[in-house]
Amino acid sequence: MTMLETMPPLTIRLCGPRGFCAGVDRAIQIVVLALKAYGAPVYVRHEIVHNRYVVEGLEAKGAVFVEELNEIPAEHRAQPVVFSAHGVPKSVPADAEARKLFYLDATCPLVSKVHKQAMRHQRLGRHVILIGHDGHPEVIGTMGQLPEGSVSLVETVEDAANWMPPEGVESLGYVTQTTLSVDDTAGVIAMLEQRFPHLTAPAADSICYATTNRQEAVKHAAPGCDLFIVVGAPNSSNSKRLVEVALKAGATRSLLVQRADELDWNEIGPIRTLGLSAGASAPEVIVDEIIAAFKARFDAKVELAITAEENEHFLVNRELRGIELTVADMAFVNGDYAPPPRT
Repeated sequence: MTMLETMPPLTIRLCGPRGFCAGVDRAIQIVVLALKAYGAPVYVRHEIVHNRYVVEGLEAKGAVFVEELNEIPAEHRAQPVVFSAHGVPKSVPADAEARKLFYLDATCPLVSKVHKQAMRHQRLGRHVILIGHDGHPEVIGTMGQLPEGSVSLVETVEDAANWMPPEGVESLGYVTQTTLSVDDTAGVIAMLEQRFPHLTAPAADSICYATTNRQEAVKHAAPGCDLFIVVGAPNSSNSKRLVEVALKAGATRSLLVQRADELDWNEIGPIRTLGLSAGASAPEVIVDEIIAAFKARFDAKVELAITAEENEHFLVNRELRGIELTVADMAFVNGDYAPPPRT
């Protein structure tokens, strides 16, 4: 009897879309291209995206991550500093200009769209309700676009049921963080609309297409799964939402995993059907790593669970568009996968 015949059978339902979205891919490209254009070090304020593997890969190329701009040494002020994909308050670029720093903004264009929606509400005299997670960098960045006191944060249906507008406020508008659970957010919005019938929605849905697409794929794949694994970081909002979505959609168990070496095989036990997806900040090389780990222990076959095709691509900053980006430049996150050419 061969080793393969002794391995228990396993079906891996591999979700698509999964992994990097266009905004994350663009942010990582900006750091890589800045290193090619200007040399090391290139400073990055906050994690460029919420994934330690990506951060460490960029550090190996010469990126230096800081939490605040005052950590950049005076002798490196001519080197670029990149703002993360999550967006920053208006005070951050103002601080960079005051320090005479050269900065490249890697804010996801869909996050910037939410900023503009919030500012439009405020400009039209509406108090802004931001639906999101307290302390998340995207929420800090969005609130930081508006004057103090003009925006209120609501996280849950319970918050929405209890929140009261500031005294004298007559007009309300809302926006949301881009990486929320679509279903949970719908409940929050429904409660707010029930209490405030004249509440104004944003001009377009604030939850981004990538978050929605990844959640839909997980909903499709999760029913009947003995275990559902989401590749992602514990501080990644969209990855944690995928774990919750998998459980609600019918997976018996769901785990958030950063690397294959985190898998506890005794805890995993005998399974026959595994769901697998990855958050928008998780590189494809780790998905491959997880599949390889299961194939080493199971007679595994991979079935694709694809619910949408994504072809969005966001241009990098104008200063970097003349720099060639090769497959080799991005192999540390994409492996052998060659993304479509930039246009």
